[in-house]
Amino acid sequence: MPEPGFKDCGSRSDRTRRPEFRLGLVIRVPKMAQICFVVSLILQILRIGQLAAAATTAPTSDPEFTDSIENITVPAGRNVKLACSVKNLGSYKVAWMHFEQSAILTVHNHVITRNPRISVTHDKHRTWFLHISDVHQEDMGRYMCQINTVTAKTQFGYLHVVVPPNIDDSLSSSDAIVREGANVSLTCKATGSPPPSIRWKRDDGSKISISKNLVGKEVSEWEGDTLEMARISRLDMGAYLCIASNGVPPTVSKRIKVSVDFPPMLWIPHQLVGAPLGYSVTLECHSEAHPTSLNYWTREDGHMIHDSEKHRAVTLPDKPSYKTHMQLTIHSLTKDDFGTYKCVAKNPRGETDGTIRLYISDPPSTSPSPVTTELSRKDWDSTAELNNSVYGNPSSLTIHNEKGAKVGSKFQSNLNEIDKSEQKSSDSDRKRNSKWPSDDNGGSGAELASSLALLYLGAAGLLAVR
Repeated sequence: MPEPGFKDCGSRSDRTRRPEFRLGLVIRVPKMAQICFVVSLILQILRIGQLAAAATTAPTSDPEFTDSIENITVPAGRNVKLACSVKNLGSYKVAWMHFEQSAILTVHNHVITRNPRISVTHDKHRTWFLHISDVHQEDMGRYMCQINTVTAKTQFGYLHVVVPPNIDDSLSSSDAIVREGANVSLTCKATGSPPPSIRWKRDDGSKISISKNLVGKEVSEWEGDTLEMARISRLDMGAYLCIASNGVPPTVSKRIKVSVDFPPMLWIPHQLVGAPLGYSVTLECHSEAHPTSLNYWTREDGHMIHDSEKHRAVTLPDKPSYKTHMQLTIHSLTKDDFGTYKCVAKNPRGETDGTIRLYISDPPSTSPSPVTTELSRKDWDSTAELNNSVYGNPSSLTIHNEKGAKVGSKFQSNLNEIDKSEQKSSDSDRKRNSKWPSDDNGGSGAELASSLALLYLGAAGLLAVR
C-alpha cells in the first residue's frame, strides 16, 4: 500500500516505491523554491507598475517655500504664532524645530514635544503655523521650518522675547546699619531682556556723597550695580533707590534704607537764662542722636524731673529725623526753682548732657498811660505779652504769666507794677528838682494827687474787666 499523500508522486509497483520516494523527495524541494521565486517576481513587477503609475500622476515640480518666516519680538507672557508658507507639498511633510535647543517640535499635524504650550495648525497645507502660548524667555531663538524632500529644504525665523526688569532681592543689598565714619557698599542686581541698566538716587532728592576725599564728588545720580560711599556721615543717612530699566515697561526700583549710628550730641541756645519770681520759663536743648536717644531733665543734684503741675517736659521731633528739640517749662517760679538744670540724651552708642543756669531777674516794668477810657481784657493781655518780650531771646526763653491764674490776680500784679513804677518816677524827679504840674490846691499836694489819680485809673480798669 502506498503512503498517504505520496500517490500523486507516480509509483507503479512496490519494488520501485523506495526509489520513487527518494526521487519524489528530491523533486519536491526545488519546486517549492521555484514557486516562491515566481511569486516574488510577480510582486516586484506589480510594485514597479504601481510606482510607474504614481510617477505619472505626481506633480512634476518639487515643493518649495513661498515666503520667509517673519522675525517676531514679543513680551514674555504673551502668545505668538510663527508662519511657514509652502507650495506643491504633495505627500511631503512639514516639520518645526527649535534650532538652539535641537528639539523637534511638530511633524505635519502631530506635536512631538511634550511642551503643552506648543501647538500646530495649517491653512489647507499651504501655511503651517507654530503656536507658542505664554511665551517664556527660554523660548527665544531661531525656529526652523523643514520640508522632508530628498535634500531637506529649510528656512529660519527668529523669536526675540523681551522681559521687563526684575530686581533679584537675593543678590541685592537690604537695609543697612553702619557706624558713622565707616565705608558703605550697596549692591543691586536685576534680570531682564535686554539686560537692564542700574542707577541710584536718594529718596528725598538730596545728593549722593561718593567720596569725602575728593572735592565735588556729590552727584544727583549714580550709574552701576554698586554704590560705594566712603566715610559715611549722619548727613548720608536715609533711603536710597536702586532703579532698573531696559526699555521694556515697567521700570522697577528697590528702596534700601541706610541708618548711621552715632552717640548723642547736644546744642544749647542759651546756657544762662533769667526770669522773675512768680513767672514761668521754658528751657531748651537740641539733641542729635541715632538710634533715637532717651531724653530727660535733671537738677544739679542729679534728681530726674518728672511731669507735674510744676514742671512740663516736652520732646519734639525735628528734621532730619535724628534731631530732637527738648523743652522744659517751669511754672510759678519760686526761689527754690532757680539754679542749675541739665538736659540729658542717652542711646546705645553713648550719652551726653548739657547745663543751663536759671537765675532771678527783675520783673518787667511799664509806664502807665494817662488815659481815662476803660481797657478791655484783650488790651491787658497785649500789655502783658509786651512786658514778657522784654526778657531774653524769644526763641530760647519764654516768660509768661500763669495761664491758669485768675484774671484778678493778673491785673493786681499790673497795678503793683504801676505803683512801683510811680514811686521810682517820684524819687527820680525829686533828685532832678523837677515838679509835677501845679493844680488849684498848690504845689505841695501835686505828688499825692497824681498818685491817687493813677491808682483810681487802675482800679477802674480792674472793675471794668470784672
